Amino acid sequence: MTSTSRTKSVVVLDYGSGNLRSAQRALQRVGASVEVTSDAGAAAAADGLVVPGVGAFEACMNGLGRIGGRRIIADRVAGGRPVLGVCVGMQILFARGIEFGVQTQGCGQWPGEVTRLRAPVIPHMGWNVVDAAPGSVLFKGLDADARFYFVHSYAAQRWEGAPEAMLTWATHRVPFLAAVEDGALSATQFHPEKSGDAGAAVLSNWVEAL
Repeated sequence: MTSTSRTKSVVVLDYGSGNLRSAQRALQRVGASVEVTSDAGAAAAADGLVVPGVGAFEACMNGLGRIGGRRIIADRVAGGRPVLGVCVGMQILFARGIEFGVQTQGCGQWPGEVTRLRAPVIPHMGWNVVDAAPGSVLFKGLDADARFYFVHSYAAQRWEGAPEAMLTWATHRVPFLAAVEDGALSATQFHPEKSGDAGAAVLSNWVEAL
């Protein structure tokens, strides 16, 4: 008897930010072979690269800078090799982030900026539904009432990138991008590794598509 598919390899990029081990465990649970590393060669060779992130935009960019992470991401995207950004790992894919009046250059994979949510309660913390993009790969098979776990004060609130990208929105007083699927590059503002069965389904869909 032969296997119908090989195990997909995923690197969780270690640049000093993010829930590395929880992301690793969540990906292992959906069948991926997962390595947590800052090694550029391993990141280039894996079927998928996950870029986590928590905390401040500027701190995450500084961490990426120390390991050449911006180039690691850019090279994979240029080669059509899948990348998934999570939380601040999504935000840093944009051209810039503005926190406390300070503008920080992002990875620039997408134009536009990440700014503070204009809402009476910040951070946006807890479970929320999303308006999934038609034809979404990440949200395939999920019901419209599926909820995902968010914890953030900043988000991309406009899309200035490719018109063919699949955009998933959520609302916390104001609309913001909850997920983007743009060719090889995907990202979620919520934490799939903290989002129970719905988050596991998102990760499973991404791994299956590698």
